[in-house]
Amino acid sequence: MIQNRFTYLRASVSFLSLLALFAIAPFAQAQDSGAKNEITFTSWVGPYMRSQMLGFVRSYEKKVGARVNVVSYNGGIREIRDQVESANVTWDVVDLTQADSLRACEEGLLERIDDIELPTGGDGSAAKDDFVEGALNPCGVGVIVWATAFAYSQDAYGSTRPSSIADFFDTKKFPGARAIRNDPTVIMEWALMADGVKREDVYSTLETEEGIERALAKMDAIKPGLKLWQTGREPIRLLNGSEAAMSMVWATTGAVASKEANANFNMVWDGRVIELDLFGIPRGSRYKQEALDFIRFASSSESLAKMVGYLPNGPARQSSLALLSDETLTQIPNGPAYQDKLSIRSDAGWWAKNHAVLDEAFQVWIAKSGQQGAAGTVR
Repeated sequence: MIQNRFTYLRASVSFLSLLALFAIAPFAQAQDSGAKNEITFTSWVGPYMRSQMLGFVRSYEKKVGARVNVVSYNGGIREIRDQVESANVTWDVVDLTQADSLRACEEGLLERIDDIELPTGGDGSAAKDDFVEGALNPCGVGVIVWATAFAYSQDAYGSTRPSSIADFFDTKKFPGARAIRNDPTVIMEWALMADGVKREDVYSTLETEEGIERALAKMDAIKPGLKLWQTGREPIRLLNGSEAAMSMVWATTGAVASKEANANFNMVWDGRVIELDLFGIPRGSRYKQEALDFIRFASSSESLAKMVGYLPNGPARQSSLALLSDETLTQIPNGPAYQDKLSIRSDAGWWAKNHAVLDEAFQVWIAKSGQQGAAGTVR
């Protein structure tokens, strides 16, 4: 009886082993057939992510025959730091602001990719000559040129309407609640520019305690009724609903939303602050080679031009401009239509070093005004 049971058990084990072999076989076959590893691409949710999905993500998936997992985040480098420090890196390519790219690179949170072989420009130009200034650094490859501008509610003013960055802080001539992003960037540059500081002196002024106090003192004018936002569409809702008379707005988001059927605001391009976004690879990505391949594809002249066609940010490659329609060229933040308007190029390197100090001063100023902001950032 015992022998029969042993024979039965051995046969059962053999049968189960055979089943397991059949179950594993398809996986092994997929591995042997050169199946591509899936990568995770992290970006900003909303219209911007949509432009990337349609601009290059779907095309890349079709090209390599592998899926790209796309997830969203709220900006900053905290989540990347958490992943790297815990040796649990789940992101492979991240869309970062230029300042965050530089900070993360300096902290050792990103892979160095300065030896990446990027495709030549659509006009045959070498990549290093084709990307705009600041779009290539040891850990990053440029995606877009974007800007922050401001807008005003059409219901707030009569025939005399805001036209300069100084008007944003002039609550006597232009009364009403203001809305700004819950961050010291842009608003502090604006405050000094509105207070008469020359563009070339803004950052050297902000490096001093007197300069910080001067910016905050100028900002005191907009404290009454001040509203804070983080999400890209939030200022659009505030303006359309007349909850804010003026608001800081991401320029591309505002330009597109201003043409919607229910739009009730106008954009003002004077004083816009121009910035960049770059691709980066978190240090410790298990699929670095696939991530590099994705970046090469996504940063081509054609991919960037296609993306910008869905949402008019400025492409990080100059050769992409020739591939854009005339209508798109009139909308991009760094386009020829706005060259005569006052603007300032955000000093990403400066912000990477000084953001913590100014953010502390800004948050103290906010706390004194009793304002609270929403959490989360999308574009």
